[in-house]
Amino acid sequence: MRIFSNVNRFLSDHKAIVGVAAVVIAISVAAYFYFRPRHAAEEPPTVEVEEITTRDVSVYGEYVGRIRAQQFVEIHARVEGYLESMFFKEGSYINKGQTLFVIDPKLYKAHVEKARAQLNKARAQAKKAERDLMRIRPLYEQNAASQLDLDNAEAAYESANAEVVVSEADLTQAELTLGYTRVTSPISGYISERSADIGTLVGPTGGKSLLATMVKSDTVRIDFSMTALDYLRSKERNVNFGVQDSTRKWNSYVTITLADGTEYPHRGLVDFADPQVDPKTGTFSVRAEMTNPEHRLLPGEFTKVKVLLDVREKAVTVPVKSMVIEKGGAYVYVVRPDSIVEKRFVETGPELDNSVIVERGLAKGEQIVTEGYHKLTHGMKVKPMRAGAVRNDENESKPE
Repeated sequence: MRIFSNVNRFLSDHKAIVGVAAVVIAISVAAYFYFRPRHAAEEPPTVEVEEITTRDVSVYGEYVGRIRAQQFVEIHARVEGYLESMFFKEGSYINKGQTLFVIDPKLYKAHVEKARAQLNKARAQAKKAERDLMRIRPLYEQNAASQLDLDNAEAAYESANAEVVVSEADLTQAELTLGYTRVTSPISGYISERSADIGTLVGPTGGKSLLATMVKSDTVRIDFSMTALDYLRSKERNVNFGVQDSTRKWNSYVTITLADGTEYPHRGLVDFADPQVDPKTGTFSVRAEMTNPEHRLLPGEFTKVKVLLDVREKAVTVPVKSMVIEKGGAYVYVVRPDSIVEKRFVETGPELDNSVIVERGLAKGEQIVTEGYHKLTHGMKVKPMRAGAVRNDENESKPE
């Protein structure tokens, strides 16, 4: 009986312990759920936004151009002879009409004297023929001379006058040829080094013809080539290169970059565009004129040409960084007034520095996401903040 009594006491104590343990566990679980930290409601992501504005945008194109002089004239010897003297300093500025070279003139002076003598002889014969005719006419009227005598006298007179005209032309030609022995500058400009030394036989046939070259570069021409695609785009915008359009507020101009990387301070106007495309290169030639008062631009050098192709008035532009390019096209995230983002596909135009023109898809006053779009999906709610506000918020959150 004592054994059963001890067993019952043990079981009673064990149940009490289990009951206490269960109560402790229940209290612990309740305390955990009561005192556990509660998670705050998930906040929408913060994105940097920018409001769409419109502005006039200048669209430029860059090409490789070549500078050439407004006038480039080769000085040639027009008569044959030995080069006798030179009257200029190579590389100097020459005025129009200034004497440059003298070719030995002795032979051509002799030709002038001979032609002058022939002219004097012809004039003398013409005077004699005139006097003979004056004597024959009265005699013919008095029947003292025959018709044949009168005809011979008139023919001799006319022939002598014709000979005078021929002799005068020969003298003029000889004097012109003599004048060619003195080579003068046809334009004002800078002269190159001489191409023939003193004592060289020069001339258009038996000798060296080229003596020097003259360059007039107060105004230079810039030659460059544009693509057929540029031409088509300009036609779409009703822009005709080489034609000054008074109906527009602007005309196409060019600027060039010097060899040291600086921009030349003067602008040039496009004054010519080739009406046909070169089938070998797919380009057409364009020319611009530019003033060169200090002669900083040297004919023959290559340079980078920047051309104003178009001016887009009240164009919508967005930062390049805000645009996502994928196979289906380009899109941006637009933040609606209720802070919901919308994935919107847009039609893009030319890219300018760090911006791109949007032809269709956006309107002035709308807000687009410029930073943080990689964590967005269409229809998501966001916390939009301007760029400055985002940076200030980040700075304030940094510990000192």
